[in-house]
Parts: sequence; C-alpha cells; structure tokens
Amino acid sequence: MTAPVEIRAAGDSALVVELGTEIDSTLNAQVVAIAATLRQEQIVGVRDVISSYASVTVCFDPLRTDLESLISAITHSVTNTATTTATVLAPSRSPREIPVCYGGVYGPDLEAVANYAGCSTDDVVRLHSEVAYRVYLLGFVPGFAYMAKVNERIAMPRRETPRVSVLAGTVGIADCQTGIYPSATPGGWQLIGRSAFYPFDPNRKEPFLFTAGDTVRFVPVDEIEFRSLVGPGVTNGDS
Repeated sequence: MTAPVEIRAAGDSALVVELGTEIDSTLNAQVVAIAATLRQEQIVGVRDVISSYASVTVCFDPLRTDLESLISAITHSVTNTATTTATVLAPSRSPREIPVCYGGVYGPDLEAVANYAGCSTDDVVRLHSEVAYRVYLLGFVPGFAYMAKVNERIAMPRRETPRVSVLAGTVGIADCQTGIYPSATPGGWQLIGRSAFYPFDPNRKEPFLFTAGDTVRFVPVDEIEFRSLVGPGVTNGDS
C-alpha cells in the first residue's frame, strides 16, 4: 500500500502530491512509482511531473484542464500505483560504482569531517564508501543527485558560508545526504573528494548519469588512478 496522500495546490498551475516528510527509501519508492505512472498516463494539460524525497509536483496548464478533473486523474493514478510499488523498491539499474579520490585538493573538507566525527580521515573514507546510497531525486542544477543516507557519525551539516564555486565532479556531504556536483556552481556542502565521472553531459547519449531510484557506491582510488579515469567535464585542481 502507498502512504496516505495529500494533494494540495502550489499556485495556480501546480499540484503537490504529498506522501510524507521523511527521507525514507520505501516512501521515496512510492514517490518514484507515482511519478512514473503520471508520466506514462500523459494526462491532458499536464506539463511536467517532478519527484522529490516524499512528494510529486504536477505542473499543469490551467487553460487545458481544471482542478477537479486533474485531482481525480491523479487520485486514480495513485491508487493504481499501489500494486506496483514493491517492484519499484528494487533499484532501477544495477549499482553504479563511482571512483573517488578523497582528500587533498580534491576534498578540502575531509579533515573537518574527521574532526566532526572524532575519527581519522581514513575512517571517514571507509564510512562514506561502505554504504550503497539510494538516489532520491535530481535537483539544484541539472544532474545533481541527492543520495542518502550518510552514516550519522560523519553526517556533518552544511558550511555556514557556501563557497562561490565548487568544481564539477566534487563529492560532498550535507547532514545525511551526499552528492556529486555536476558542474561548477556555488555550494555549501562539505567537500570530501572528487569523482572521476561527470554526472551531467548534454552531449552524451544519456545526459544524466543518475536517475531517481538508482543505487550508487563510491569506490576510493588514489590520485594516479583518478587522473587515469577522469572524464570530460571533470577538472583537476584546487576547489
């Protein structure tokens, strides 16, 4: 069964299908399933369907549909999705392994995270890389995948002052979340390493490296291996 659902308006051209507020894999699987069903059904007037941790936002054209009809269609889709959620709980693809060079110029906050956790930097690397993370959603910038849950020992809060620019491929931690910056952007996460893969490239056949429901494992590599693996769009150098 799906979680209790609340449908509420978000302005005059969007509805939010709210399932909860927690970062929970079962809840998120229901969200992913509902979003997939809504996209497949191609409801008249719906412009976009956006999934998050525990809700789905349905953007629509108010000149092509009305709220009563749309809410009825969404409710029908949510009901139909209940029987498919168990399937969506399984990862949508095989676990994707992401090589990461931790620390140094690639992860300038690694020592700070170790101090926060009261452990060594090697322990931080081990704790971060031993978990299979679920991709809960994509957002912030194209290709930024929010993954969870980070071991609570190293779940350090965001920086008080964000950096003006974080290089593409940089791996960060923010509370129980971890992720890879897909492009050079401002950012306030704790930076612990650099990925050898570029999460977003509009010139690739599949521009996005990740999708909601994926499973990701970070694999520690040394600098020599990192430089041999680093892909287009990932820059070596200081953060």
